[in-house]
Amino acid sequence: MPGENLTRSEAEERAALVTVHDYDVVLDVTTGPEVFKTTTTVRFDATAGASTFIDAITAAVHRVTLNGVELDPAEVSDGVRIQLPNLAAQNELVVEADGTYMNTGEGLHRFVDPVDGEVYLYTQFEVPDSRRMFAVFEQPDLKAAFRFTVTAPAHWEVVSNSPTPEPVDAHDGAKTWAFEPTQRISSYITALIAGPYAVVRDELTSADGRVIPLGVFSRKSLSQYLDADYVFEKTKQGFEYFEAKFGVPYPFPKYDQLFVPEYNAGAMENAGAVTFTEAYVFRSKVTDAIRERRVVTILHELAHMWFGDLVTMKWWNDLWLNESFAEWASTIATAEATEWTEAWTTFNSMEKSWAYRQDQLPSTHPIVATINDLEDVLVNFDGITYAKGGSVLKQLVAWVGIDAFFAGVSAYFQKHQWGNTTLADLLVELEAASGRDLSEWSKLWLETSGVNTLRPEIATDAEGTITAFTVLQSAPADYPTIRPHRLAIGFYNLVGGKLVREHRVELDVDGERTEVAELVGLARPDLVLLNDDDLAYAKIRLDEASHGVALANLSEIEDPLARALVWSSVWDATRDGETRASDYLALVLGNIASETESTTLRIVLANAALAAGAYTEPSRQADALRAVADGFWRLAQEAVAGSDAQFQFATSFAGLAEHGSHVDDLAGLFAGTVQLDGLEIDTDLGWRLLIALVAAGRAGDAEIDARLADDNTATGQQSAAHARAAIQTVEGKERAWASLIDVDTATNTVVRESAAGFVRATDPALLEAFVERYFAMLEPVWESRSYAIAEKLVDGLYPSPLANRALADASRTWLETHPDVPALRRLVVERLAGVDRALIAQERDAQQA
Repeated sequence: MPGENLTRSEAEERAALVTVHDYDVVLDVTTGPEVFKTTTTVRFDATAGASTFIDAITAAVHRVTLNGVELDPAEVSDGVRIQLPNLAAQNELVVEADGTYMNTGEGLHRFVDPVDGEVYLYTQFEVPDSRRMFAVFEQPDLKAAFRFTVTAPAHWEVVSNSPTPEPVDAHDGAKTWAFEPTQRISSYITALIAGPYAVVRDELTSADGRVIPLGVFSRKSLSQYLDADYVFEKTKQGFEYFEAKFGVPYPFPKYDQLFVPEYNAGAMENAGAVTFTEAYVFRSKVTDAIRERRVVTILHELAHMWFGDLVTMKWWNDLWLNESFAEWASTIATAEATEWTEAWTTFNSMEKSWAYRQDQLPSTHPIVATINDLEDVLVNFDGITYAKGGSVLKQLVAWVGIDAFFAGVSAYFQKHQWGNTTLADLLVELEAASGRDLSEWSKLWLETSGVNTLRPEIATDAEGTITAFTVLQSAPADYPTIRPHRLAIGFYNLVGGKLVREHRVELDVDGERTEVAELVGLARPDLVLLNDDDLAYAKIRLDEASHGVALANLSEIEDPLARALVWSSVWDATRDGETRASDYLALVLGNIASETESTTLRIVLANAALAAGAYTEPSRQADALRAVADGFWRLAQEAVAGSDAQFQFATSFAGLAEHGSHVDDLAGLFAGTVQLDGLEIDTDLGWRLLIALVAAGRAGDAEIDARLADDNTATGQQSAAHARAAIQTVEGKERAWASLIDVDTATNTVVRESAAGFVRATDPALLEAFVERYFAMLEPVWESRSYAIAEKLVDGLYPSPLANRALADASRTWLETHPDVPALRRLVVERLAGVDRALIAQERDAQQA
């Protein structure tokens, strides 16, 4: 992996030498299961006499011709780069090579469907992996037109960025598709998706009157589950919303959405050919949270067609702006253009909690991060890039006003279409549209790290009238920046048994103390909620009286966003060691039954499991896990039949029942002898129950084999891998470890699932035996595996369920002796931070309330 790195300085030097015009890429994917033929012709201008290199990760290079002169591949190619000496002012380079199919979700990924033996291909190029399919100047600011010509089996669908042409006959059983050149785009958003995909087609009329063809694709064996009509409906709603708000018509000639197997991410914004994880093709019941997330993801990728594809960052330090804008834009579009009107509540529960968590890690960084090389980019696909950036953009919108924000964005698209930009280019347009100087705002919010905490300080007279109201702002010692916030303050009172908002004020908060004169003279309400409507990015604390009211009446807060803010505030306090984990668990079990928002429910249940298993004082953890499992099972039994809440309570119960509570009920659910009215044990829920039974020691290889025989699909094989790795014996853990570390044959999804099963251990001693081996394998894995696989192994196999001092000490010892592997160190630092936080929470939980 280190040999495949590219530094920012190298990219800047190359961009100063080279202007790329176009690529002709000819591919033959009929040459067998290991390699494909790839021929690249690239035309570019350069500084005469200069030398540079082109990126090409290859199995073999057969021919390199520069301006008609044959270069010796053995001399100019090292399998990662091809050196280009003595360039002319105008150049034509031809590279003939073999590319390697990947099974890691990077480059050109090849998948064989176990159901019918059909082969499916797709590309994933962000950040640096188009070079795995063709020779390319792999950096976002060297845009060009790309023309792909692909020879593939005749019965396949072949999709790229341009509309799919009619194929012509090639050799026996194959055809060739010659695509028209793309517009001028970056290499990382080019794409090839090929295979016997099932397709449903539709169209829409763009704002400029063009008819835009639409396609939705999935594997044949999954096509019966694809709700294409719904995907088209959300897509059309997104088109209408974005074209109206951005003031610029959709920039590409067609829009295909393809659900592909063994995908590492949620989706990827390839221009006009967006790829999605096929987990979004629902073959079994899923939560409403997942259904909503799919809509947000659809609109996230659509927003990228403008922000990222039409206008692209110059270098990866502005990656955050691409992703943050898409996060913000997809959320507002979901809330305003679809039936998922509470999308901002979801944003608070999921994205903001992720941002706050990431921003409190030792690896936190400014939103505008220092990106020195490609490894920096890869580890910065994180909660700062996506969630904090999206949260800060929401703050910026409140700061400048929504109309000015959209006006500035529209001007930005029009001025810079098909070009590359930096953050400064966007801020210029937002300042012009809003009249606000954003230089100081940008410095404080985008160039510093850390999250502020806001608290109310309230004084009242004997009658309960407010005589002084102050917002206090603090910052952690390591990141002491005090920032300006645009926020609202809500006053809530108990009315008819419900906590309802009766007063709201919106204001700018700046400095360590902000006096709020307009609240003086009002009666003190039952609950004071800072950051009402969640405009600001900051942790909030409740004053003592409000805290008591909120905990006693959390389920009675009428507004779901206000409720989510209180849930988040109490969880933040628990993570920070201010509130006992035991008290948090009591709050969850006493109030979660009436939660209406699926994502809030999902996040709170996951937090409760973490609090019980890691944040509770160790001698009480077993009891806490049993109590929470008992509570989840009771809630599942009491929930409305067939409801989302019943499904979530049941699946959360399955995740904890292995710890000794109600395992007989779990086994009965799996066998069908215990039933919950309205809960169907479908294929995927059946796997969840079986995995839990394996983790509880009540099932093993025989039961896994039997279920896999009934579900020998890609998802079934991944679930079986998870289940086998969860077997609670030394032999089972040894086998799982060997399948991941001793050999390098597992696909990306099997690696992910096997690692998840490996760290499920009701007996911590099973993991203690692997602590030393974990640290011993880190560098060899990092050096020998692709990034996608190495990251999954480093993150997934860290024995975090131990959450003890010995693990923390072993982690620190490794970090102290390995200073020279920054990207790898960051992953270990983040895992260690989770253990340190658990130890602080355990210490607080051991104290009296």
